[in-house]
Amino acid sequence: MNDLFRKIAPVADELGRLFAEQGHELALVGGPVRDLLLGRIGNDLDLTTDARPERVLEIVRDWADSVWTIGIDFGTVGLRKGSWLIEITTYRSESYDPKSRKPEVMYGETLDADLERRDFAVNAMAVRLPGHEFVDPYGGLADLRARLLRTPGTPEQSFGDDPLRMLRAARFASQLGFEVDAKAVAAMTAMAERIEIVSAERIRDELDKLLCGANPREGLRLLVETGLAAHVLPELPKLRLEIDEHHRHKDVYEHSLTVLDQAIAQEEDGKPDRILRWSAILHDIGKPKTRRHEAGGRVSFHHHEVVGAQMTKKRMTELKFPKDVVSDVARLVELHLRFHGYGTGEWTDSAVRRYVRDAGHLLDRLHKLTRADCTTRNKRKAAALSRTYDHLEERIARLAEEEELAKIRPELDGNEIQQVLGVGPGPVVGRAYKFLLELRLDKGVIGKEAATAALLEWARSNDLGA
Repeated sequence: MNDLFRKIAPVADELGRLFAEQGHELALVGGPVRDLLLGRIGNDLDLTTDARPERVLEIVRDWADSVWTIGIDFGTVGLRKGSWLIEITTYRSESYDPKSRKPEVMYGETLDADLERRDFAVNAMAVRLPGHEFVDPYGGLADLRARLLRTPGTPEQSFGDDPLRMLRAARFASQLGFEVDAKAVAAMTAMAERIEIVSAERIRDELDKLLCGANPREGLRLLVETGLAAHVLPELPKLRLEIDEHHRHKDVYEHSLTVLDQAIAQEEDGKPDRILRWSAILHDIGKPKTRRHEAGGRVSFHHHEVVGAQMTKKRMTELKFPKDVVSDVARLVELHLRFHGYGTGEWTDSAVRRYVRDAGHLLDRLHKLTRADCTTRNKRKAAALSRTYDHLEERIARLAEEEELAKIRPELDGNEIQQVLGVGPGPVVGRAYKFLLELRLDKGVIGKEAATAALLEWARSNDLGA
């Protein structure tokens, strides 16, 4: 442990000595201890102490570079020391009233009692400071070696104290690749409905961390199989009922998980792209509502991308995602089928420009989502689709180089439109601008003289007196 502890020892030991001098205990606890043992050392430290929050503030005020108290109602004081972000929480226990969305916090007296209330044994290990005594009363180290998630006490008690821990189990399955203990899975299944007392913001944070983990497929599977998904992301398990004839998969749910895997494989720099991942897992959620049985036993899902975009916006808004995230994910869901109208290259340059304009800043993600959405097992068909999309990307690149597609604007600005038409600011200028933008998309760059002539002709045909 001492070798692993070397990086954080200076700041942790200094703070430990500071608390000891004031007659208080201090220990590194939870995730940072787990991550130290896994060789994943970050700059965030979680510490626990017998000192009450007001006393913690007194002890660290002159030592820390900055202090914040946003979590003080839950017994937590935050601070920064150099590059370290540190949270110090008073020994505590917490539980939910069956009818409440907020945990009730009660302070504890000992480190062992504090560890008992932790979500999983791998997060119930501690290192006392400054002496580096390793504390592991619930076998967390053995679970870490076995890559197992097991609650310190009974899972019913743990999940009853804080139902969000059921989502955390799925999140850690995604992030760490750990297996969840069978007893915990059984409790998650039996207690799934309890998740509904937890606030949307806490649920959102866990789902987002799960989806941005190393293996979100496993976390999502656990949510679906235990019934938790029916309460927090109900659109996902509903996909299991759909047989998608277009993709020839046994169900749209499995297809969506595969699309997510293939989208992740295209990420760059090893960094999770939450916008891409959310759009991948949600891209087909409109199919259950748009399913139609056609002649010959076929099934259609006409306009499922439009319905899916609306459903995506509703679900992500209810989960309290930021508006820009909601907008971006919904837009990608709406656009994910657009490429299939390209055929074998029949689009005109005008259609390619519109594709780029409609995608806007999401174009690169739309490329990745569209490629990920090809999950056919027919290698010849998959290769043909890939070549066709290569062709589209080449055309986009060529037009972008020639015309600066990302900056498409009419060739006359608002002031020039007013001068040509002899009008002041008003709705006519807006209509004229829209006409010139459509002209630009259809014809490309034609020059200001030709654009002016076209504008005058448009004005005459619309009786604007120009």
